[in-house]
Amino acid sequence: MGMKIQEILRAMMLRALMLIDILLLVLSFAAAVFITKSGERWTDFASFLSTKVTVLRWILFSIALLMGHGIMVVSNLYQSKRLSTKRAEALDVLGAMALFTICLWCEAKLFRVAGNTAYFLAVFWGVSTGLIVGTRMLLRSILGTIRRRGGNVHCVLILGTNRRAVDFARQIEAKPDRGYRLLGFVDNAWSGTQEFNQSGFQVACDLEGLPEFLRKNVVDEIAIYLPLRSFYERAAEIAQLAKLHGILVRLDTDIFDLKFVRHRADATNGVSHVIASGLGIDGWQLLMKRTFDIVGSSILLLLLSPLFFLVAALIKLTSPGKIFFAQKRVGINKRQFTMYKFRTMVPTAESIQEKLAHLNEMSGPVFKIKNDPRVTPLGRILRKTSIDELPQLFNVLKGDMSLVGPRAMSVRDYQFFSEDWQRRRFSVPPGITCLWQVYGRNMIPFEQWMALDMQYIDRWSFWLDIKILAMTIPAVFRGLGAG
Repeated sequence: MGMKIQEILRAMMLRALMLIDILLLVLSFAAAVFITKSGERWTDFASFLSTKVTVLRWILFSIALLMGHGIMVVSNLYQSKRLSTKRAEALDVLGAMALFTICLWCEAKLFRVAGNTAYFLAVFWGVSTGLIVGTRMLLRSILGTIRRRGGNVHCVLILGTNRRAVDFARQIEAKPDRGYRLLGFVDNAWSGTQEFNQSGFQVACDLEGLPEFLRKNVVDEIAIYLPLRSFYERAAEIAQLAKLHGILVRLDTDIFDLKFVRHRADATNGVSHVIASGLGIDGWQLLMKRTFDIVGSSILLLLLSPLFFLVAALIKLTSPGKIFFAQKRVGINKRQFTMYKFRTMVPTAESIQEKLAHLNEMSGPVFKIKNDPRVTPLGRILRKTSIDELPQLFNVLKGDMSLVGPRAMSVRDYQFFSEDWQRRRFSVPPGITCLWQVYGRNMIPFEQWMALDMQYIDRWSFWLDIKILAMTIPAVFRGLGAG
């Protein structure tokens, strides 16, 4: 993916890993059956699996797979393992498979399934553990290679300059295969500053400068290591600030009253943490959304390819300049990417924008003119029908954008944002359409636009995306707010 959308990648990988684990459990059952075969005679439990299939047997086998999946979930096998050791992850798998094997024995006893021999169960435990641990180690190796080459990077800012904060920084820098990029430390001068200076690490900014730092830099996570007894209120304010930006927060314990925030446990070399997120979209939901984006954009690009060629020819024939308009936009967690549209303006449009600033009809930082003199005659038609937006399907396919999400803001517009709560819109991938498109686009004021984006993030569901897409079609035909 072009812009390394961290949460989407993680969700996709976890869902794929869940499916792989279920397949490995099925394979382990088959392998145990084969290994425990004696001559031409199968063991009783193997016979249960290989003889004529009945509804009851399928139900029992499905229950066993669901139990295995549930045990792996509660055993934390699908939580982030960036900072855990290979040994810790292998032990988690060993324990989960041991518990699952015991559950298999209980299921067989409960439903009077013959063949729950110690031999069969031991073979199944050994095979399943070996396969799952081997898969995890292979995945670690692949991800480690990608991260050492600069991919899948997770940018971390550490709040505090005490010894625990420095130890955490050394842990993540000692393992480049974990994919953490240390941005620096945030703290004011204190009695331990001289000792910190000897560590070789740098202070990125002081506590007062943190809000401005977050506005101008890519930050995926803030790790809070301030002494909470004396800095509780300051740390709580910063946690709230991170929530406004949609940035993950790593805490020692859950002591902050962060409403509407998701929490998940994490572990670093045996030390427990809680990661808090202000996102309404995570986990399998991100996988579903990304899968829908890939399938949907691929189909639309294929179906609309004749229209692309026609529009490209018309643009080339009716005005000088390039076919596509490419502009830097602000994406997830303020990562910049190049967004593509069909060109609807004269080639010098951006250079003369400031001269037309007095004609701006939108409130807030957004620049819009209803009868923009820079727009070409063909461009007015493309804008009215929203055909100019179609090249963004390439951005969706690449992973820079989603079919549905907050509008991708230009770098210029972002620089004029005045409220931190508005910046939470950058915690999810930008989209081609969202509630702002359905409810009037340029006809709604900027503050209401931002409120609609927050509503989308907080209330997201797959069906909401479907609903917005369905409502966008008649809005486009009506030309609602286009221009």
